[in-house]
Amino acid sequence: MRITVIEHEADAGLGFLAGWLGLACDVVRPYLGEPVPERAADGLIVLGGEPAAWEDDRHPWLPATRDLLRRSVAEGTPTLGICLGAQLMTMACGGTVERGGEGLEVGLCEVVALPEAATDRLLSGIGTGVAIQYHRDVMNRLPEGAVPLLTAAMYPNQAYRLGENAWAVQFHPEATPEIFVSWTAASGLPGAEALNARVRAAEDKLVATWRPVAEAFADVVRSTSSG
Repeated sequence: MRITVIEHEADAGLGFLAGWLGLACDVVRPYLGEPVPERAADGLIVLGGEPAAWEDDRHPWLPATRDLLRRSVAEGTPTLGICLGAQLMTMACGGTVERGGEGLEVGLCEVVALPEAATDRLLSGIGTGVAIQYHRDVMNRLPEGAVPLLTAAMYPNQAYRLGENAWAVQFHPEATPEIFVSWTAASGLPGAEALNARVRAAEDKLVATWRPVAEAFADVVRSTSSG
């Protein structure tokens, strides 16, 4: 069993997920000219990155990525969209994404489970947790039939499920503290030192919260493929 991974930039890779999934991952790097496949393998993960989900002129692989996401959701392929990946999934499936009116959501932020998360195969154990955020764009209208699962104070649509096997998360469960520090360094973000320190201090909590989610996604891939 294998998971197709769409990576949008070198500094936004699988991070923690590489060691948590326990399944082989075929990483596609369209920013280096690698073609986005028409179909995923046994599962699909679309990672985050700097592009806005609608910037097709600047990042010409985005339409193919949305097509891949749309097809994967329709066919029941286990799918996980992370940050930009979640926004692309939202657009691909009929929702809308726009620049967030409250500005940049960045650093260690609290996410809170909604009632529907209690029985979700991935997010049932969250309750209230912390997650790494780094985004300006938001999923302001979810696709028809989406089940909201997590929310937060600044932007409410933090995670949802679409169909039985597709999930979108606005935050970065994959991001290690080192990855986050590389993002703040590259952007010259004001207050980066304090943000970095909070993320580093929460590493154990981040691992305890999101590793089970990644392992649960891998279990969905296994069960769907064997079924």
